[in-house]
Amino acid sequence: MTASPTVRRRRIARELRQLRERAAMTLDVAARQLDMSKSNLSRIENAQIGIKPRDVRAALALYQVTGADAEALIEIARGAQQRGWWQSYSDVLPEWFEFYVGLEAEAAALHTYEGEAVPGLLQTEAYAREVFRHTAGEEGLERKVAARLRRQEVLHRDDPVQLSVVLNEAVLCRTVGGNSVMADQLVHIADVAQLPNVTVQVLPFSAGGHPAMSAPYVILAFADTADAAVVYLENLTTGLALEGAEHVAGYSLVHEELRRLALDPGASQAHLLAASRNFP
Repeated sequence: MTASPTVRRRRIARELRQLRERAAMTLDVAARQLDMSKSNLSRIENAQIGIKPRDVRAALALYQVTGADAEALIEIARGAQQRGWWQSYSDVLPEWFEFYVGLEAEAAALHTYEGEAVPGLLQTEAYAREVFRHTAGEEGLERKVAARLRRQEVLHRDDPVQLSVVLNEAVLCRTVGGNSVMADQLVHIADVAQLPNVTVQVLPFSAGGHPAMSAPYVILAFADTADAAVVYLENLTTGLALEGAEHVAGYSLVHEELRRLALDPGASQAHLLAASRNFP
């Protein structure tokens, strides 16, 4: 599995925050001892910026962490200094979305609901191009499409992500890019859904109201239990990562309810293929 520097940075941030709190030090006191500003230390502890291994070593000494425990964290900090593939697309990926892609690259499981559009991991090249045209314009279009297709490698790597998708039936009806694009897109979803690590379910209109009517989401879980699961929400201009256990638990319950309300995978497959024939 990819050792994502984003996940490593998040782990270091959490560990340093917990160690400072365990040492009963305020941000002010710790920042002064580490010869950095309070705002910089706060941003490090919130994974907004990285920290160099030598500064991690200084922080661990301050918090009286030594030996194998210290060396393990310093090694993680070294990994956080590496570059992820998505950073080569920083000219077209907003910083807040780069953070999400970095999490996605190492996720062991993704649970997501979409109400309007096909999720990026299931989009065809033509559909992705049309989505970007409508939501972001022509600038950097081909680079954005290339980055989106590169993200899909998580479905096909040696240890692929376990993907559970619930699609609102509206996604199957909204014509994006014309009939040919839509027909190909729906067949593509049905094809990808046959992978053993992918489950796609359609939430039919007949299901009526449901708990995610106004809240598309992604829940990301990781193989290493030291990396806590996170809920990711997105709008037109920013993304929000909710890391509290209560958020993850709440959205996980919603996802299970949506799966209960949705067509089962077999019926969803048939529905996708039938819907594709509505775009001759």
